[in-house]
Amino acid sequence: MDAVSGMYALIAILPILAVMFFLVVLRWPATRAMPVAYAMTLLFALWFWQVPAVHAMAASLRGVLIAVSLLWIIFGAIVLLFTLRESGAAATIRRGFTDISRDRRVQVIIVAWLFGSFIEGASGFGTPAAVAAPLLLSLGFPALAAVMTTLIIQSTPVSFGAVGTPILVGMRESLNVAQVEDAVAAAGMSYTEFIHQIGVFTAIPHAIVGTLIPLIMVTMMTRFFGANKSFKEGLGAWKFALFAGLSFTVPYCAVAIFLGPEFPSLLGGLIALAIVVTAARKGLFLPVGEPWDFPPREQWPSEWVGAFTGETGDERQGMTLGRAWSPYVIVAALLVTTRLPFLPFKAWLSAVQITWSNILGTELSQGVQPLYLPGTIFIAVSLLTVLLHGMKGAEVKKAWADSAKMLAMPALALLFAVALVRVFIDSGSNGSGLDSMPIVLAEYVAYVAGGSWPFFAPIIGALGAFVAGSNTVSDLMFSLFQYGVADRIGASHLVVLGLQAVGGAAGNMITVHNVVAASATVGLVGREGLLISRTILPMLYYVVFAGALGLLFAYVLFQNAF
Repeated sequence: MDAVSGMYALIAILPILAVMFFLVVLRWPATRAMPVAYAMTLLFALWFWQVPAVHAMAASLRGVLIAVSLLWIIFGAIVLLFTLRESGAAATIRRGFTDISRDRRVQVIIVAWLFGSFIEGASGFGTPAAVAAPLLLSLGFPALAAVMTTLIIQSTPVSFGAVGTPILVGMRESLNVAQVEDAVAAAGMSYTEFIHQIGVFTAIPHAIVGTLIPLIMVTMMTRFFGANKSFKEGLGAWKFALFAGLSFTVPYCAVAIFLGPEFPSLLGGLIALAIVVTAARKGLFLPVGEPWDFPPREQWPSEWVGAFTGETGDERQGMTLGRAWSPYVIVAALLVTTRLPFLPFKAWLSAVQITWSNILGTELSQGVQPLYLPGTIFIAVSLLTVLLHGMKGAEVKKAWADSAKMLAMPALALLFAVALVRVFIDSGSNGSGLDSMPIVLAEYVAYVAGGSWPFFAPIIGALGAFVAGSNTVSDLMFSLFQYGVADRIGASHLVVLGLQAVGGAAGNMITVHNVVAASATVGLVGREGLLISRTILPMLYYVVFAGALGLLFAYVLFQNAF
């Protein structure tokens, strides 16, 4: 590597640093920051990478199509939330959680960590925040707290989200080359077993690091949203938090080892929900003393509150807890049954695809599977709820009208954010002879890191997820690169690839379009920088701890692993 390579690596990271500077330092809203960052990325792609203008525009349009898919998910989540508000179900759900515990620390662990992890295992695509954040809002959480906590849990379960998509698609497709297949065969493994083992080496560090995520989540909640601004109040729930952490990560890891990468998050979340909710009802491991709560609503700073206050209104006669929860139960059931590979529904729904091939005459294409998107399930269940809850026409009209109003602001930010991502990733087709921007950056980091690469492997995974907004895309982008670095330094390929997946999951906590999307579901727009400045703390914990484990695994515990 020479000085020129270093210069290009610096140029490649500038758009990422610009996004962080605009959002976190200057505290610009994403609606302002992302158009400027997009223009900068486009300029660098055209000028330094010599990407043809038509290719850059095609990549941008590809991003717009992806953003439309995300907006459909957001819209569906908002419609479901407002439908439950208008039907009176939200008020009943709120009372049901109060009956389990009035302590907000307990509530956030059950809803965000456990229910959110289960939804991530079933669906992925940022769906946990779209489901859990509005639910927390309806329970009386400030909008900012609801989004922050649901973003923090977008870590441990993500590598096995959407029934294992980051591993089964991201890793499997990226590594499906002769070089890797020949080496795997020489090691006495089938390619299927190799992918299974990547899942195992992903689950082990995740389980170790992720067990503390519920405790970190509640301590951050009490520090930033408590009357006393105290970490100590969050630590007061340490027994329940660690119990909930282990209730998820132990079965999660066991499922990855014995069943494969499809079900760790889904089954781990489901098992943990059954264990932890039962324990909470029996009063086991609950925090001692007065239940912790937020300050009175009238004392909340304006930055805590979004366009939707979360007021649920009064309970309605005949709205039982089972009836109120039925839409969420149906959503969960549909997400699971339409994602399981051994059922026919996934193939049926995925077969309906709208594709723009050879965008603007380039090799770039982008497809949308409208029936497979979680947003379609949200919309369908919202319509079904009208019948289940016996809603009036005026109530339905208000729910849909309010939802449409909330979608306008995040739409602009998402369109530019995802367009930026695609220009950045698709910059490999150029006249300069350079690899794409993320690969140039990663190769330079690998050159500087040398034998200490296992420590940096999760950071690269997180970088990919921050840019792309997806663990799957991060794995597609960097898995073969990570394999090659492990080869060069003589480290275990499985360890390094597992660290890539772990980092790719952790990066979801701060990726811009996840932050924008989650904020939009509770009507919170313009606080993206504030959220990233907070969620970057658990993200750094995650990648640093995972990186330290990576050095231990690569050079001590698993140095003889393939």
